Amino acid sequence: MNIVDRFLKYVSFHTTSDEETNMTPSTPGQMEFARYLADELKSIGMQEVSLDSNGYIMATLPANAPDAIPTIGFIAHMDTAPDASGKNIHPRIVKAYDGKDIVLNEAEHIVLETAKYPEILRYQGQDIIVTNGKTLLGADDKAGIAEIVTAMEYLIQHPEIRHGKVRVGFTPDEEIGQGADHFDVKAFGCDFAYTMDGGAVGELEFENFNAASCKIHVHGVNVHPGTAYHKMRNSMRIAYQIAVMLPRFQTPEHTQGYEGFYHLIGMSGTVEETTLNYIIRDHDRTQFEYRKREMEHLVRKINTEYGEGTAEIELRDQYYNMREKIEPVMHIIDLAKEAITAVGVTPVVKPIRGGTDGARLSFEGLPCPNIFAGGENFHSRYEYLPIPSLEKASQVVLEIVKRAK
Repeated sequence: MNIVDRFLKYVSFHTTSDEETNMTPSTPGQMEFARYLADELKSIGMQEVSLDSNGYIMATLPANAPDAIPTIGFIAHMDTAPDASGKNIHPRIVKAYDGKDIVLNEAEHIVLETAKYPEILRYQGQDIIVTNGKTLLGADDKAGIAEIVTAMEYLIQHPEIRHGKVRVGFTPDEEIGQGADHFDVKAFGCDFAYTMDGGAVGELEFENFNAASCKIHVHGVNVHPGTAYHKMRNSMRIAYQIAVMLPRFQTPEHTQGYEGFYHLIGMSGTVEETTLNYIIRDHDRTQFEYRKREMEHLVRKINTEYGEGTAEIELRDQYYNMREKIEPVMHIIDLAKEAITAVGVTPVVKPIRGGTDGARLSFEGLPCPNIFAGGENFHSRYEYLPIPSLEKASQVVLEIVKRAK
């Protein structure tokens, strides 16, 4: 199966993750996809293929060289983000993209506009996979899986390429910050690894956000509005008060580069009960800790004004900036740069304004920087994947395996 057909098959699986289920994997479609992948890995000739009860897949490409070569891992995640629907994805290939706006869905007037997404102009003349405008595409991170599997298949079919032991790992629930929860680093048994989970062609990342999730529960009092004077306490209005006390311009839409943010990702409630769901992000650990303390401070202010217990906070660290774990082993970054350059692409080293499984795995003893998967506009109905970028990423995997010493 070629890499495009493989990717198109993968996106037919509905694997949106859900942090509310408290299960691993968090949704049944991920396990369905995992079973398919495990069977596929066996069919192409991978060894030691395992699928555990939590949906984690591991497999081995045995070494065929007599030299002592480090064991390298390649990791990607099976879930898609809950930010946009991942059900009934209908991909379409735009042949030889002409540089104009792409009508994704004529009936509903959904258009991928170059004025809003000018990065797409870099791919003029290329074949590009897009959606029908109703769902995300799933290149994050099914492109990464397709790239890894395709590279492994090529190596199996070309035993003349000498290489060390290679391990492959596919994880559930990365998009909800739980992808590394049950990943057995010791069983994976690698000297270092790479996640194939980056964005545009050329990206190479070994810095990421420090990340936390934050839930604030606001308790109100509901009485008939006609007799509410000095009795009603509207939890929705109090929740809104919390939201507007945060710095207006420290949000995703107003920050870039190394700048951190507070991001309100969900708000639901009634007069009696309201919940605010935030994610907190910052590359700098000191600023990250400050941001968490600021959320706790706002809750204390609310409780001082409205009474103890009006607001309650749940803070949970999700992952930390991997840079401190990668800097002592920068030769693995040099290896990735060499591989990217070897396939005719200029490496673009940049911080991740997000996180990967590799961030947590780096803190568990497995240095794990991130390499581009090739897609753009992740988590969106405007997501797209240039086919040459997909192919180049798979070639990078091959080059890393061939060049490792």
